[in-house]
Amino acid sequence: MSMSTRNQGVYLRFFVHENRQHHGKLLYEWLLEQAKDMDIPRGMVFRTIADFGRRKVMHEQHFFELAGESTVRVDFLVTDEERDQLLQLVDAEMLNLPYTLSPVEYGVTRGDH
Repeated sequence: MSMSTRNQGVYLRFFVHENRQHHGKLLYEWLLEQAKDMDIPRGMVFRTIADFGRRKVMHEQHFFELAGESTVRVDFLVTDEERDQLLQLVDAEMLNLPYTLSPVEYGVTRGDH
């Protein structure tokens, strides 16, 4: 039986509108690029199927609907230092972004392949 290497970190998740832009780019792409430039090892973007926010307006993706109204999640698995860097950058850029933080244990299993 192989064991994985375990690390402690933080799961940092931003919520942004799919079509929101910053510096001429989609905001989620800009966030990923900034994290990559900070040598953060991985970032992911997920599109929601349905959601509502603090204004209680429901948004749902339908097959024929135009994209852009949905919320996307931009997720990073980071150290405390990387979390602070990303949050400071977002603040310095005057971006008003909802986010969540969760402590997490993560690793990679050592399989045969």
